[in-house]
Amino acid sequence: MKALLKKIIPGTMVQKYHDWEEYNMLTPDGQAEVLKDNREGLPDDPGKVATILAALDWILRAQRNSASHDGGIARDFSLKKGWATSYPETTGYIIPTLINCGHYFDNKEYIKSAKIALDWCEKIQLESGAFQGGRIENDPVPVTFNTGQILLGLAAGVKEFDKYGDAMHRAAKWLVDTQDEDGCWRKFSTPFAEKGEKAYETHVSWGLLEAAKASGNTIYGDAALKNIEWAISKQHNNGWFSDCCLDDPTRPLTHTLGYVTRGIMEGFLYSRDKNLLTSVMKFADAIVNIVDDEGYLPGRWNQNWTPAVKWVCLTGSVQIAHTLLLVYKETGESKYLVTGSKLNEYVRRTVRLEGPNDAMIGGIKGSYPIDGFYGRFEYLNWAAKFFIDSNMCEAEIKGECLK
Repeated sequence: MKALLKKIIPGTMVQKYHDWEEYNMLTPDGQAEVLKDNREGLPDDPGKVATILAALDWILRAQRNSASHDGGIARDFSLKKGWATSYPETTGYIIPTLINCGHYFDNKEYIKSAKIALDWCEKIQLESGAFQGGRIENDPVPVTFNTGQILLGLAAGVKEFDKYGDAMHRAAKWLVDTQDEDGCWRKFSTPFAEKGEKAYETHVSWGLLEAAKASGNTIYGDAALKNIEWAISKQHNNGWFSDCCLDDPTRPLTHTLGYVTRGIMEGFLYSRDKNLLTSVMKFADAIVNIVDDEGYLPGRWNQNWTPAVKWVCLTGSVQIAHTLLLVYKETGESKYLVTGSKLNEYVRRTVRLEGPNDAMIGGIKGSYPIDGFYGRFEYLNWAAKFFIDSNMCEAEIKGECLK
């Protein structure tokens, strides 16, 4: 779990660090966090209530402190650069989390934050109905994946505020119109990932499913299920998926594996097609066998389910945890609840509830240790979103009151 740092000798700063130049670019707080993650074991579990509320507060700070000051949510807080500019893609799918938690915790600030984010998303929508990739300062090139993620927020906005219907329909129609006959989206890929087909765009399908539920338009749902069926053709018998990574399809991230399986699971919940549940269970059964008792799940995996790295992609861990919990709700098989709970607890133990910098408090790191190679030296806004969602789901299953 501590492979990326060379051996550190107590009483010294860093001995034989693999990248002195990069380490020296970090703030003092950042250097201390690298040392802490690599020298100390994980602390005791601080619990769901404290960490969920801290993560929600972190999201509000990310919106207030976005370097573009526009109502969107900062992509990350970096231990090198500070707060980033707003990130349309993940701002979009954070919106449902803010709305749900606003009602659960009776906190109007979360609802207000969601409304500000929705107004911003509506403002930046392209004439075609699509949304851009990357951060807000990037060229506004239409991208399939980002459009699907923002569609999740727009559909939630329609249900909550009875607004944003035009923006939702325009985004959903653009996705339907640009889909290939076999269900894949190939025409408007992101410039921020390697070229090629992406099985994880079932997470785009989830956006279409939510638009279908919000509007009653079954065309959106049919397009989503067509993509999900295509994605399942990429699944191996052992549950692993080909063409399912941002940059290395031979060693997919748990993050993108989490995307593909959540999209398929949402397709099952919409259609009740047992073939979709079977697909998710193939994956879930593989995960149950590779998560250790501490909840440790390496961040990349080869096709025979051997780990390709030793660091943890915390985002992927909680995404997969949430899918396992949804499988448990459908099947009642305790192994899915046990493993999902272990994954959630592992990530909770990485969350700071106090520290020298409030931008670190409640944030979820890209990797653990923080110098791992996903969201390296960053606290990511989407990691906080998926962390909150998964822990809220676990609490609901277990009948735990978080208020």
